[in-house]
Amino acid sequence: MTAENDRRPALRQAADAARYAPSIHNTQPWKWTVHPDRLELHAVTDRQLTVQDPDGHMLLLSCGAALHHARLALAAAGWQTRVDRPAGDPLAVLHPTEHGEPEPAAVERFEQLKARHTDRRTVGDTPLDPKVLDDLVAATEQEGTRLHVITRDQVIDLAVIVERAERTETSDERLQQETAEWVGGERTDGTGIPAANLPAGLPPTTVAERDFGQAGTLPPGEGHDTAATYAVLYGTGDERDEWLRAGEALDALWLAATAHGAGLLPLSSPIEVGYTRLELRRIIGDLGAPYLVVRLGNLDEADGARPARTPRLPVDQVITEVAS
Repeated sequence: MTAENDRRPALRQAADAARYAPSIHNTQPWKWTVHPDRLELHAVTDRQLTVQDPDGHMLLLSCGAALHHARLALAAAGWQTRVDRPAGDPLAVLHPTEHGEPEPAAVERFEQLKARHTDRRTVGDTPLDPKVLDDLVAATEQEGTRLHVITRDQVIDLAVIVERAERTETSDERLQQETAEWVGGERTDGTGIPAANLPAGLPPTTVAERDFGQAGTLPPGEGHDTAATYAVLYGTGDERDEWLRAGEALDALWLAATAHGAGLLPLSSPIEVGYTRLELRRIIGDLGAPYLVVRLGNLDEADGARPARTPRLPVDQVITEVAS
């Protein structure tokens, strides 16, 4: 391949940007292969939560988020991209096709990659503006996935579902042991959730946050979740490609929320437990398959205790380059 057709610099930058995508327990279960003309996304099952996520659904959501990060990085660099989704390995292949001036919206959204983070503190007292919520719904639907906004009357039902899922998972000793391997401490290996990103105590919210079995050092906040918006990310089915696309939609939703100064907290426990996932399906009127519950809300930055970025694996552990 001639030098002028070598897209490796752009592909390398896209793979590097994807390192900062969100993932379940910050497992970063992906690896990229950079070719001169394409970028391949592979799942890394060694970083799958085999007890908590035996079907690999959260792994696929995580890889989908990384795929969206890479797509957005290429778009911000002015590349139009075709995405192939093979039935086997790799999960996806990105082919940059034409290059030109990047659209301002893509550049602006790419900037949110640097600001996006997971904040487990309580949200502020001001609800999301309805126009902001409309934008978040639209950002999700542009990626082929739907967002069902939980009504006020459904919040208590959701709280019960989450509580049942949490009770089921906290009673599983194998799952708790697996969680302990990924959560707490300083996380010097580049994965997992450090203690500094966990609240010092579970906040008194109506819909409970995940109990990781250990306290962190982050102040949980003084608020509640009365001004929060809860929603269910859902789609048409349970096949691999649909979970991957749901991860892309989750990332688009998260970046749109960040652009509006809002936070997103994923709640995956009711998806991970079979019977509570069925209950979630009923909440959304049996319209499709639930992929994730999210809490949306305006962040309260008054105490200045914004959590730091979670660690990331070094480049050589997630990106491989080949000559052809």
